[in-house]
Amino acid sequence: ISGSDYRLWTTLKVPIGESLESHAEVLKRLTGAEDYILLPAKGIFALGVGHVRRKVIEPGDRADEPAQMIPTDRVQLSPVEWEVILAMKDELTPAEIGPDVWSARAARAGVSRDEFVAIAKGLEAKKLIGRFSTFLEHVKPSQSGERVTRFNGLFHWAVPAGFEVKAGGEVGRHTCMTHCYWREGGPKFANVNIMGVIHGQEKDRVLAHKAAIDAHLAEEGIPVTYTNVFWGGRSEIKPSEISPKVFREWHAKHAAA
Repeated sequence: ISGSDYRLWTTLKVPIGESLESHAEVLKRLTGAEDYILLPAKGIFALGVGHVRRKVIEPGDRADEPAQMIPTDRVQLSPVEWEVILAMKDELTPAEIGPDVWSARAARAGVSRDEFVAIAKGLEAKKLIGRFSTFLEHVKPSQSGERVTRFNGLFHWAVPAGFEVKAGGEVGRHTCMTHCYWREGGPKFANVNIMGVIHGQEKDRVLAHKAAIDAHLAEEGIPVTYTNVFWGGRSEIKPSEISPKVFREWHAKHAAA
């Protein structure tokens, strides 16, 4: 199966000016991995959560219009913007949840509350604030022991060059999709270029969503030369931003002897 030798999927981020390849080489050394492939996103069609809401979505449910691709770009942040975004995106403790969530976080960032809000709005205007969510875990049980989702399906499609934006828009408009990207998989992944993720409690239902998307792509006249499904077992997600300071400290700690 194409790509089946690669058993771990994760997101790597490095500050502007740093090398993903160099970072991956350090991780390869530390973990004892045999090989890796970097698949940087060229465009984003869907990015969200909403696992509970997706339980009631029927296969084939989709928006009225195709999803618009957001091209990936690099944005330079000032030191104070970094302080604010890191303070803003750390997990909230129970003691922090109340009428005023942000004053203590503003103090931690070294700015007034008004400055904190103004900088946060500026980050939103730069389209750097993707989402706020009370729930981000994929399969980790809640305090009650219930798993919100059991099956994570990573869907791959290969479409001919020139069809990537159209195909991604049609896949991304399906409301079952939590993620949908244009990534170039290369020959080791059968040259797939559209990748998407959905979550569900039943494997058959996840596959029914996939079948509905496949049928829709055919209806839209989008040729698919290859498609596959990868299943994620242990998976979880945490909010993450790559602070240049934290990045430098981490590499200093793990530098090769």
